[in-house]
Amino acid sequence: MELAYIPSPSRGVLHLGPIPLRGYAFCIIIGVFVAVWLGNRRWVARGGRAGTVADIAVWAVPFGLVGGRLYHVITDYELYFSEGRDWVDAFKIWEGGLGIWGAIALGAVGAWIGCRRRGIPLPAWADALAPGIALAQAIGRWGNWFNQELYGRETDLPWALHITSSTDGRVPGYYHPTFLYESLWCIGVAVLVIWADRRFKLGHGRAFALYVASYCVGRFWIEYMRVDEAHHILGLRLNNWTALLVFVLAVVYFVLSAKKRPGRETVVEPGASDGDDTPDGEAGAGTQADEESDTDAKAAAETDAGDDTESATTSEVKDEAGSGKKT
Repeated sequence: MELAYIPSPSRGVLHLGPIPLRGYAFCIIIGVFVAVWLGNRRWVARGGRAGTVADIAVWAVPFGLVGGRLYHVITDYELYFSEGRDWVDAFKIWEGGLGIWGAIALGAVGAWIGCRRRGIPLPAWADALAPGIALAQAIGRWGNWFNQELYGRETDLPWALHITSSTDGRVPGYYHPTFLYESLWCIGVAVLVIWADRRFKLGHGRAFALYVASYCVGRFWIEYMRVDEAHHILGLRLNNWTALLVFVLAVVYFVLSAKKRPGRETVVEPGASDGDDTPDGEAGAGTQADEESDTDAKAAAETDAGDDTESATTSEVKDEAGSGKKT
């Protein structure tokens, strides 16, 4: 008898009249809002304008969704193009199936376009958004819980996930909740990036590289636990190899960037004013400095005026004295 387990929802969608409300979609949407909110706070703290992160996200998010879906469909093409399957299902993104590798890759292309339009360096924007992306993944993974998918091997641990659905080849039972493992790992990644960024003043894309590398470490062992169908190369799942490759690339970028461009960008958004986008303390300091500068300028002007008056008076006295002598 199982004393404790994580129950699965009886359904992943609710209907509000003719409108379906899908748990998977809600998790994705909430994750995007959290990423933009946190990214905006970090961007403003770096000296950028409020709202810039959201403006660029308008480009990055659609590209990311398309990239995530493409990666999933290409790597699991048999789910849509094999005998007995309907290829139209490849477009049903609301039923689940997004690959984070494709989402980040194509999302970066969208972000690059948005940054180019604003004259902003992409690495600086990516650094600001990095921990927010990790939190978005942590929230988005709960969409797999709603769909009863992407779980691990069978287990009798008290936090086992109870799978009740038997569709698409599922076998009801108790399994490792890999969605929960990855969600918790992503929260840890977000905390790590925020701490390291504050401690070491990471810049030029290194905070983003740290996020990528640390996520890949967790994804590797979590992916190894999963039992859903996947392509294997030399005994490892395809996503394990992807995690290894991306991890190496992220570490290489981090090291080379630290050598070529140490420190952090001094300007992340050209033309950003010191008004509403500047923290209150800094704005107050700037106003006080301006007032002091104005006071000094006035004092200098008054001093110069006094000197000119004194010189003029002295000249008049000398002229009068000279005139008296001539007389």
